[in-house]
Amino acid sequence: MTTRIKICGLRDAETIRQMDGLPFDEIGFVFAPSKRQVSPELAGTLIAEVKQLRLQDGGEARPQTVGVFVNPTREELKTVLASAPLDVVQLHGDEPPLLCADVREAHGVRVWKVFSVSDADSDRYAGGPDRLAAYEGVVDGFLIDTAGGGTGKTFAWHLIDEYAQAAAKLGVPLYVAGGLHPDNVLELLGSYSPDGVDVSSGVETGGIKDIDKIRLFIERVRSV
Repeated sequence: MTTRIKICGLRDAETIRQMDGLPFDEIGFVFAPSKRQVSPELAGTLIAEVKQLRLQDGGEARPQTVGVFVNPTREELKTVLASAPLDVVQLHGDEPPLLCADVREAHGVRVWKVFSVSDADSDRYAGGPDRLAAYEGVVDGFLIDTAGGGTGKTFAWHLIDEYAQAAAKLGVPLYVAGGLHPDNVLELLGSYSPDGVDVSSGVETGGIKDIDKIRLFIERVRSV
C-alpha cells in the first residue's frame, strides 16, 4: 500500500501553488499556539488555494485539508470551521473519546487523534499503544509524534510496530511524525510500514517552507 504523505504547517498561498501536481495526500494548518499558527480567515484563503490543486496523475481528487488543534473548546472549533472548511480535525491534546465523537457528529469532519511518544520506558508508563483502544469507533486516524510536538526531533522508532498493530486492530490508519526530513524518511520506511508520514519543520529552511525540500521529501517517500 502506498504510504500517505501529509505536509503540515503551511502559511502562505505561494508555497501551496508551487505544490500543484505533487503526489501528496494531506496538507495541514496549525491553529494551536505555534510559530506556524494561522488565523481561521487565512486558513480559509489557503484552503481555497488547495482546492485548485491537481494531482500529478491528472486525477480529480485533491489533497485533504487538516487542522491541528490542542485541547480546543467546542466554540473554538465552531469558529474555526465556519471560516476554514477543513476535511480533518487533528487533536493533539488530552481530548477524550467523547469529544472526538462529538466533533465528528457536529461538524461532519474526520477526526485524527495524536499520541505523544518518547522513549520505550516512559511510553509504557504512559500506557503506550493500549491508549488507542479507548478511541475505537470515534476517530478516523491516529498519529504518533515526539512528546511536545513540533520539536523537530524523532522518538524511539522501534515503538512504531506496536502502535501500528494496535491501530490495525481498530481498522484505523497510523501516521508517524516527529523529526522527519528528506534525509531520514527512507531510513524510517526501510524498517517500518506506517500508513502515513507527516512532515513540517523537516521541509523548511530558516523556518519557512522550502518547496525544493517538499519535492525531495515526496519524491523519496514515493520511491519506496
